[in-house]
Amino acid sequence: MALPLVIGLQSDSPAAEAGILVGDVLVSINGEQPRDVIRYQILVDGPELELQVDRGGLDRTIQISKPDGAALGIEVQSSLFDQVRTCDNHCSFCFIYQLPPGMRKSLSLKDDDFRLSFLYGNFTTLTRFTEADLERVITEGLSPLYVSIHTTDPDLRSHMLRNKRGATSLRWLRALLDHGIEIHGQLVVCPGVNGGEDLERSLAGVLDEYPELASLAVVPLGISDHSNESEMRAHSQAEAAEVVDLVEDWQSIYQRHLGHRLVFAADEYYLLAKRPFPKPEVYEGFPMHEDGIGMARTFESEFHGHTDVATGTQSGFFSWVDGAPAEGYRAPRLDQPSCGDPATSGPTPVSIMPRASAPVGILTSEYGAQVLAPLVATLERDDVRIITVPNRFFGGNIAVTGLLVGEDIGRVLAEQPSGHRYLLPDVCLSSGIFLDGSRPEDLPHPVEITPADGISLRRALEPSTLLRQEVSA
Repeated sequence: MALPLVIGLQSDSPAAEAGILVGDVLVSINGEQPRDVIRYQILVDGPELELQVDRGGLDRTIQISKPDGAALGIEVQSSLFDQVRTCDNHCSFCFIYQLPPGMRKSLSLKDDDFRLSFLYGNFTTLTRFTEADLERVITEGLSPLYVSIHTTDPDLRSHMLRNKRGATSLRWLRALLDHGIEIHGQLVVCPGVNGGEDLERSLAGVLDEYPELASLAVVPLGISDHSNESEMRAHSQAEAAEVVDLVEDWQSIYQRHLGHRLVFAADEYYLLAKRPFPKPEVYEGFPMHEDGIGMARTFESEFHGHTDVATGTQSGFFSWVDGAPAEGYRAPRLDQPSCGDPATSGPTPVSIMPRASAPVGILTSEYGAQVLAPLVATLERDDVRIITVPNRFFGGNIAVTGLLVGEDIGRVLAEQPSGHRYLLPDVCLSSGIFLDGSRPEDLPHPVEITPADGISLRRALEPSTLLRQEVSA
């Protein structure tokens, strides 16, 4: 079991005044060795702390007094200090199994850890969930959680997960709902497996068995050229349209019985079916935005200035596996940027430069181009163009921007003229690195990294403002 490592320290904080240093290892807090950042934060919120610290092999005891709930002023290295609870399912549709060879080993780590569900919004199947986990979730209020349901048919779920516990593990979903835990569910639809009548039975099963769900996302199977599962195939346009119709029918049923629509189809389904996206109010506050539900509508609203708050998108697919920056509950609770080693901690540095008056190319995926093209057209500017990047690295039906890699972007950029501005959304980067291990500085032309929201894109296209270009630490 690893221990929390101090990588950032706020000046004038209780920790700094007590003598904690960057590089210290926290052996225990009030006699307890925390397993993860959740327990760590609960422990350090107290007013009287006794920290056992390992400093270069020397043990120290440091006493700290502070107001109850006040920030300690420490940023720790990672979210889990013990081992990640890995997934023992063998789903034929799992994207981990469809990665090209030679990628970073960390990207092949399959988790099924309820703590990562709480911290990052990762989906868990609950097949490794236990009574002790249930007690902790309830007592510590670890809500919301995100659960992969896929089907409410026990035998079909066991078949899809290739795990006999798949048939019984949804009992934990029922138990979590009984204790008031907010749960967001997901159905990954595999054509010919759990679509069609099976999908309708699952939607009926949710109404019968799990009506307290906060929301339910219906998302299509993503399949790359590296899948070796003969049972898996991409949706046809007709199948996508069938899913959209079915979801919209069940939205009416849920609305009538539960008072809200509950279920939503992923944006990909509307693009595949060549259907218009629902109106913004249909999404009921966009509870599953990060799962690709209503992203297009929120982006449109942001782009047209209908909101001053950008929803954004979590930067980087698999962003958690390589130690993503602290955010949300994991935030270090510092009142100012940490002053540790900038190579290992602190915020991403930002450079400010005047905007050049040059033609602009917006780099995006095939799906992204379908969303952005009509928005950019409303600007009536002949100096802004969409540059579509086909995903040859993964192939198959992979067409989302979050899975673009440097190899594909570089190939397309090499055909573009120099001296132009090229905008690239940050969603295809994790800590400044593409999934294929390359970096923006490896591309044939300089690119400007912009947050993946409509407000940021609109501002990046305004010639009279200053560009805040994020650069890798």
